[in-house]
Amino acid sequence: MRLRDMRIITPKARGGMNMPYEESKYAHEGQERAKFYEEALKESKAFREEYKKRNKVVKAEEMPWENSPDGKIKHVINEKLNVTECALDMYVQFLEPASRSGKHRHISEEIFFVLEGQGYDLHWDVDFELGEEYKWVWSEEPKKFEWKEGDFVYIPPYSAHQHFNKDAWKPARLLITTSRIPKAIGFNWMEQLENAPGYEE
Repeated sequence: MRLRDMRIITPKARGGMNMPYEESKYAHEGQERAKFYEEALKESKAFREEYKKRNKVVKAEEMPWENSPDGKIKHVINEKLNVTECALDMYVQFLEPASRSGKHRHISEEIFFVLEGQGYDLHWDVDFELGEEYKWVWSEEPKKFEWKEGDFVYIPPYSAHQHFNKDAWKPARLLITTSRIPKAIGFNWMEQLENAPGYEE
């Protein structure tokens, strides 16, 4: 069909019946007023001005440390840091010899690059049913994935996972990346299932 031949399809055009369009009765009801669009324009302008001042380079000494429920980590990029990156969070996970991370899950996919050491991951993949609400079911037996320095590992959305350093003498370091996009569209789902050794609240 050519663009010039396209038409708006109405109930009458579809079936030959003259169907009333009931919504028109209510189109002009209500007294509430807002300036959402106008405010959005102002907010966009303010954001662009503020964005120009954000850091494009993060020095090693500026990256904050955290003794987290998932273990010892060093934040590279985070939405709470004043950086230009707006879609990703990244941190380095430190695993002591023969130790492990915590166990958690989140809606965002996770990828990591092995900077140092060797070990393995356990992944409890998830399945779901969608009725009136989501019903999530995690596998009882985890899948095991071996990794070593230079490897890349992918973790699917909402799979429970845990990292293990299998070297009894040397530490391991993982550069971990997740996306902020699921959080921004209403899926701010992140759960800690088991704390890392030595974590104290």
